[in-house]
Amino acid sequence: MNDTKKAALRAAFPYTIPILTGFLFLGVTYGVYMRSLGFSALYPIAMSLTVFAGSMEFVAGNLLLGAFDPLQALVLTLTINARHLFYGLSMLERYKGLGKIKPYLIFGLCDETFSVNCSAQIPQGVDRGWFYFFVTALDQIYWVTGASLGGLFGALLPINTQGLDFVMTAMFVVIFLENWLKEDDHISSLLGLGLSLLCLAVFGAEAFIIPSMAAILAAFTLLRGRLDREEAPA
Repeated sequence: MNDTKKAALRAAFPYTIPILTGFLFLGVTYGVYMRSLGFSALYPIAMSLTVFAGSMEFVAGNLLLGAFDPLQALVLTLTINARHLFYGLSMLERYKGLGKIKPYLIFGLCDETFSVNCSAQIPQGVDRGWFYFFVTALDQIYWVTGASLGGLFGALLPINTQGLDFVMTAMFVVIFLENWLKEDDHISSLLGLGLSLLCLAVFGAEAFIIPSMAAILAAFTLLRGRLDREEAPA
């Protein structure tokens, strides 16, 4: 590994430490869950390597046990992971011109990776593309490691993982607070909060994520000129 990559890895790793904690525990939970459905350890290991979509991986366990229905699997996958369409749109500019690593960045884009790569302040002199790459790769390594441990050894251990999924929620709250403190004008944050709460009230807790993302995307598109002017250095 050359100096450029080493510098990017050193810069990326601290941002992924909270994700390491959450993904290891949740990955173990997923591995144990797959074993409880009767699958061998190879299934959670292979799926965490090739699918890498936490919520969908849990759902896929039941899909594999049911009757073969590719249309149902497609619709369910799109419903659960539709938010990634919005993630992808917002990352078009950041991932532009990154060459051979871009396909992997697209494949590895999950909620936590998106949050870090959007909010991180990349140190001066650190290659942007390799920073994004190592955040993405480290996050997947954490998930694969947890799923592998759960699949191989979880069934032998009396592990109570109830409540550990809150680690991810806490991480998003911290990221939001860090962005709030960095902002001179809180229009973006207040828009996101306000529109999300409105959609929560209208659509309910089970169905508000996609409408809220659509509303936030529309609002930011309409206000893009104003927001760009406010973010530009004086």
